[in-house]
Amino acid sequence: MRWGVVLPQGWRSDLTHLTDPVDQFEAMVGMAREADELGYDSVWLYDHVHAVSGEPETTFECWTSLAAIARETSRVRLGQIVTCNSFRNPALLAKMAATLDVASGGRAFLGLGAGWDQREYDAYGFDQPYPSTGERMTRLDEAARVVTAMLREPVATVDGRYHWVRGAQNVPTGVQRPHIPLMIGGSGEKRTLKTVARYADACNLTDHTDPAFYRHKLEVLARHCADVGRDPGSILNTASFSVFTGGTDAEVTARLAPHLRGRSRAEVAAGSAVGTPAELVEVFGRLVEAGIEYFMLYFHEPTDLAPMRLFAREVVPQLG
Repeated sequence: MRWGVVLPQGWRSDLTHLTDPVDQFEAMVGMAREADELGYDSVWLYDHVHAVSGEPETTFECWTSLAAIARETSRVRLGQIVTCNSFRNPALLAKMAATLDVASGGRAFLGLGAGWDQREYDAYGFDQPYPSTGERMTRLDEAARVVTAMLREPVATVDGRYHWVRGAQNVPTGVQRPHIPLMIGGSGEKRTLKTVARYADACNLTDHTDPAFYRHKLEVLARHCADVGRDPGSILNTASFSVFTGGTDAEVTARLAPHLRGRSRAEVAAGSAVGTPAELVEVFGRLVEAGIEYFMLYFHEPTDLAPMRLFAREVVPQLG
């Protein structure tokens, strides 16, 4: 089992308690350093340009932030959950990933997804008018082809309807061999998981805590792999969660209370990992049995590093 930490970058209004943008950025970087020291495998950022609240709040750009974090850490891998395909030309994205991989000494992931928040598309002028789900899935599949080619070969040619390259150079292709791993985000059974089977080294499934959900999605993925002659065991199965934890049930309740918004604890626990360390060992243990091998964890109240430390000390060792 491997564990990553999702850093505060503002998208979830998690830096509003700080007023100076330099302090906000340092809070994000400081948590990355702490994850590095605690032994977590990776740190992750969302790829959004507006806060999810819709308010004009600090939201740091994903890739430039990771480049800075690369030079502030020494061991953790660096990833995105996940890069929105519509925000950047995929050939340029491959070049960015290769540069990040070199800057970090071979620690980059490349996460890629179809995108979903129409507000960002409309505000920034991405792919106007806002593409249908089917078009965004086609664009994602073609982008995965481009990125895959450019991360494997210094000169690539790929033809597509929306994305293509013709003799595009990517030198160096990165540090990692055979190549920087590509992770596709999403759990759509007809299109997304088919793209995973064709091109990805990892899949990132939606935030659920029901093991049956993952067993079903991984069965679908295995069928797509069979169709293209691929071993599903070659694909890393990942999931991302919010985590609410504390040393006692009272501490868990106190941390959870501001985030209930009229929901019960059980309702929140359907999409987040909630409980004491002993309870979380059971929650994650069931998901491991369902086939998940890698978790990205978002700890609420990110300036309080105690939950992240507690998880590293009392949960991780129990699950390997």
